[in-house]
Amino acid sequence: MAALNRSPLFEGLSGRQLTQIARLTDDLDVPAGTVLCQEGSRGREFFVIVEGEAEVTRHGKRVAVLRDGEFFGEIALLEPVTRTATVTAATPLRFFVVGEREFSGLIATDPGIERKLLRALARRLLPESGDPATA
Repeated sequence: MAALNRSPLFEGLSGRQLTQIARLTDDLDVPAGTVLCQEGSRGREFFVIVEGEAEVTRHGKRVAVLRDGEFFGEIALLEPVTRTATVTAATPLRFFVVGEREFSGLIATDPGIERKLLRALARRLLPESGDPATA
């Protein structure tokens, strides 16, 4: 619950909704070097890093490092798409994962969760400058 609560993606959810999502998660630990998702493959799960670092690469080039509380793969919960990057554990990594099938079942019973996640995703995509001309 604490890791879910720290993630900006879930900040608009109620305690009850966070509990529902927490019940769907699998907590995992992997060693450095483990590939969590591969660019071009079909996305079927969403990840939230609890502890450690993961490297994000596109076309073999490093584009980001993800740390505690950061997440990736969220679009796979909402739309059947291929992965746009490869994510590899850069250090020993502790994370939790939510599968698309389990998540789909949850939002069928509580559509408010999907609406709140879509709002959080929209905020993530908005320019940080706050300049209305770029909106």
